[in-house]
Amino acid sequence: MARKKTSKTAKTSKTAKAATPVRLRDRPRLFVRRVMKYIFRGVLIVIALAVAVTAALTVVNPPTTPYMFSESRRVGGVNQTWVAMEDIAPVMARSAVAAEDANFCLHWGLDVNAIQAALEEGGNRGGSTISQQVVKNVYLWQGRSWLRKSLEALMTPLVEAIWSKERILEVYLNVAEFDDGVFGVEAAAVHYFGVQAADLSAVQAARLAAILPSPKTRSASQPTSYIRSRAASIVDGAATIRADGRAACFE
Repeated sequence: MARKKTSKTAKTSKTAKAATPVRLRDRPRLFVRRVMKYIFRGVLIVIALAVAVTAALTVVNPPTTPYMFSESRRVGGVNQTWVAMEDIAPVMARSAVAAEDANFCLHWGLDVNAIQAALEEGGNRGGSTISQQVVKNVYLWQGRSWLRKSLEALMTPLVEAIWSKERILEVYLNVAEFDDGVFGVEAAAVHYFGVQAADLSAVQAARLAAILPSPKTRSASQPTSYIRSRAASIVDGAATIRADGRAACFE
């Protein structure tokens, strides 16, 4: 009988404890804690997915990109043929780096000096590295919103940490736009010069690199005087980064 009485008392105590109402002033605090818990879990899931996708893309070529997909719908299809780095003329890789990101081998994805120079000039020049452009092209969307730039800045070090410099440059050369509906260096080489990417000359590679900032308004096969001058500068720049070792990380 004593045992039954004790058990009944304990059960009554637990019921009373469970039935204790939450004080009104504590409800906002509990709500905030619950929301923060779900936000924290969501952030962890997003980070895990980003790491998983980035790791997978070290060996799997992205089948398309958000921008390529939108352009395909706009023009009724795009021209792109993926080629491995060994099937791209080395001078093309050097030309792209010389034109877009001469310190590609020296930074970890964000070129602080280039960003500072861009800010000082009021945004009239770009401060994005090749790594940032790859992140934007493969994962994000076009445009200059602060949200996209923030995501780009967060994801670029992740890509740099997981991918090799050679892989970053390979993806860049395969997803970059070279003309309306023309993506990737292989399609561009055939489109403009009737050759494969592996057979590009120094001048041809430099002209392709020269049109990268504005491919819809520039032509590599019918260059303006500006493109000719820019290409000549890129030829010299490609030779320079090869000589001083700034091409070592991808060759």
